[in-house]
Amino acid sequence: MASFTAVERASALGGALATLPLRLVGELAEPARHDMARNVRRAIGIAGEPPPMSMDPDHSYLSPDGVARLVHGDLPSMLIGGISALLLQTLHPLAMAGVAEHSNYQEDPLGRLRRTAGFVGTTTYGTVAEAEKAIAQVLLVHRRVQGMAPDGRPYSAADPALITFIHVAEVSSFLQSARRFGPHTFSPAQCDDYYEEVAPVALALGAEWVPRSVDEVESYLRRVRPDLYAGPQARQARDWLRRGVAHRAEERAVYTVPFAAAAGVLPRWARRELGLSAPASLDLAADTVAVIPHTRLLATAVRWVVDPRMPQVAMDNPPSTQTI
Repeated sequence: MASFTAVERASALGGALATLPLRLVGELAEPARHDMARNVRRAIGIAGEPPPMSMDPDHSYLSPDGVARLVHGDLPSMLIGGISALLLQTLHPLAMAGVAEHSNYQEDPLGRLRRTAGFVGTTTYGTVAEAEKAIAQVLLVHRRVQGMAPDGRPYSAADPALITFIHVAEVSSFLQSARRFGPHTFSPAQCDDYYEEVAPVALALGAEWVPRSVDEVESYLRRVRPDLYAGPQARQARDWLRRGVAHRAEERAVYTVPFAAAAGVLPRWARRELGLSAPASLDLAADTVAVIPHTRLLATAVRWVVDPRMPQVAMDNPPSTQTI
């Protein structure tokens, strides 16, 4: 027994010595990590730490144990999904007219991003009261957003059909990005659950119907496809999104990675319509060889900066390469 105890002690000491360099690196990097985390949040318009999450199922707007919190909880894939959603939304002439005529997205892109992120965060992680307050504020804004699109049709942000399209563009992009670049895998049933969970948000905003499964989302996009095209306002927004908000050359170089990833998240027809696609074989090769590996590497780095626990989660649950 004595010799066995000695072996155990030696083994424990050896394990501690083996992990000492890694622990030292982590401790030495901790101050820099906090500084980088602040810089990352500032760069995307998020000031301070996120508010506490509601964990009480009886008071939370969305279930604390639901799929939506897994999808929306990964910052890198949400940023990529957000860019992809904006690109997809530009193809709807009425949605794009509302953005072009009632939004200062080019002058204050971080403000718009902050408000959008705040709304998604509140409805995902907040209480019923907090989410309903955020929804009421959006409804007030929607009543003021109306006008005439370049094609001569009137538009209103309160239009139920338009709300459905904006919702589908957002959540389908979030889910596709999470499946491709996020730290979790999602089964087909979980993907259906995700659409079911987030549907009440769009309905509360005025939609009369929203798809609640992967099949319904695919069918809906096929149905509205003939009405979507890249007009002058869409191309202007696409070019602005392609440039990003970076000013320095090195920042622009880094931004090309998430933008390319966002283009890859788009449905193939949308990618072609926006002029962001090469022949299918070239797109597949570029995504497989360059875009996806570089994006996952960048996403892992961002997770380490913002939350040092995320890389371990990513290793335990490798990203899925499935598509919706």
